[in-house]
Formats: sequence, structure tokens, C-alpha cells
Amino acid sequence: MGRVVVAGAFAALIVFAGAWGSWGTAQHAMLPKGRERGTLTVTECLPQRCEGTFEPLSPGATARSAVRIERSVVVREGHGYDVVLEPGTDVAVRAGVSGVLLAWLPLGGALLLASVVVAGGMRMPKLAWPLGLAGAGLLTAAFVLS
Repeated sequence: MGRVVVAGAFAALIVFAGAWGSWGTAQHAMLPKGRERGTLTVTECLPQRCEGTFEPLSPGATARSAVRIERSVVVREGHGYDVVLEPGTDVAVRAGVSGVLLAWLPLGGALLLASVVVAGGMRMPKLAWPLGLAGAGLLTAAFVLS
């Protein structure tokens, strides 16, 4: 009984940490109302981030010459991306379906890891399969739609 409780608590902690890690970015991608939306054209990529020009699409937004976005495999120089600016900053977050999926990537990884803990530590493969498939589905959808 102790093994199941400890493994269950550990799996819950993993999923909670993944959701917590995702929410910081996901809130901007999922709830863009009232935020500055526009198109970011990437002009330069550094090791940690990319920078570019921001052309507003939402009313009240202003054009900017230097907006940053986190560097990832889906951000390339010379390409334009629909973005939402974090309030009060020049930091952009991908918008739309692909932005939401990319924001929830940490949760997808956490679901995969938690499925291993549930299957091995709790010995509950019928619960582990849906967790693992949900995580793999999220990661795959983010890769395909980005």
C-alpha cells in the first residue's frame, strides 16, 4: 500500500509540475483577449532567443522594432509568426493552435514521465496507457502543427 501511495504522489507531483511549467506561457496563448496581437518577423537568432519586428493586428497595439521570442526548433530567421505579447514587455509568445500546443509541451512530457511511474511504481498499466498516450499525442500534435 505504501508503494502505491508514494508512487501516486510522485506521479501527481510530476503532472502538477508540468502543468505549472506550461501555464506561464499557455495563459498568454490561450487567453489573448486584451493583449497585443500581431505578426513577428524574425530577423536575428541568438543562442537563447530570437528577435524581430512586430506588426500589430489588434487595435491599440503599436509596431515595435525589437521583440523577443524564445528560441526553439520551430522559430527560424526570416519567417513570420502570429504572436501575443506578454503584458508590459517586449516578449512574444506564439499564438493560435500551434502556440497553445507548444505552450503545453512541458505537460506532455510530464504525462509521459508520469505514465512510467504509474505503470512501474503503482503497477496500474490500465491507467498508465491513457496518460502516456495523452502525453505522446500532445507532443506529436505540437510537432505536426508547428
